[in-house]
Amino acid sequence: MVRAVAAACALFACASAFAPGASAQALQPIPPLSARVTDLTDTLSPAERAALERKLEAFERRKGAQVAVLIVATTEPEAIEQYAIRVADEWKLGRAASDDGAILLVAKNDRAIRIEVGYGLEGALSDARSNRIIDEAIVPRFRAGDFAGGVNDGVDRMLAVIDGEELPAPERGWANEPRGIRAIEPLFPFALFAIPIVGGILRMIFGKLLGPLFTGGVLFAIGWLLTRSVLLAIPLALIGVLFSALGGRRMRRMRGGGFGGAGRGWGGGSSSGGFGGGFSGGGGGFGGGGASGRW
Repeated sequence: MVRAVAAACALFACASAFAPGASAQALQPIPPLSARVTDLTDTLSPAERAALERKLEAFERRKGAQVAVLIVATTEPEAIEQYAIRVADEWKLGRAASDDGAILLVAKNDRAIRIEVGYGLEGALSDARSNRIIDEAIVPRFRAGDFAGGVNDGVDRMLAVIDGEELPAPERGWANEPRGIRAIEPLFPFALFAIPIVGGILRMIFGKLLGPLFTGGVLFAIGWLLTRSVLLAIPLALIGVLFSALGGRRMRRMRGGGFGGAGRGWGGGSSSGGFGGGFSGGGGGFGGGGASGRW
């Protein structure tokens, strides 16, 4: 009888283990990459996150390498190393040509830390150096309950090591211009709605040529004042010229068919992309280099 019961229990255990979805814990999701600092636990205050974000952004503009911080509650059922490489594969930090990305990952409830290093930084942020950063800069602070200090000290040590590495110079494009495209992002909703109308009126007043040019000139001045960047002001001016020309046609339709029909030409629909788009990885690759620790 005892053998029969034991055999039945064994069969039940095997069936449960192989049943679809039985007791299998789902993997933790990878958060979307929209900033250099992602804190899913609210461990860092908004001010602390903002200061860290500015530091990492300034370093990327100067050096080119991308470093990000991710704080999650847990990586279970995976070990932090497995979760970190999944994050790295998803985020693709670092430039594709130099693979110069790195991630500082903290699993708060697991009391685990991981520095994940891209291929191009494995010589600088070696396993040994990454381990020392964790043991010397992060763990003592975390044990004292100073999570913001530990993250900042760890990031500072990582940046100092990367700074000593010879890397390709960062490209000077829109993302590296002073104040960046974020300074003019609030203007785009206004531009999409108001410029066709205002530009159309100016076109009716000043003519087909001067109206759009005048609109473009105004937007160029606004873009320059906000960003101090010609590379950002010129596209804004071109948008003004184009929308002013389109707005003139719209005004003619409004005069001919009334205001009620104008909405059919411009309303309905939304933009899924937009300008700027937030922070994103550069296509860098990771191979599991780095180090882990606990506190």
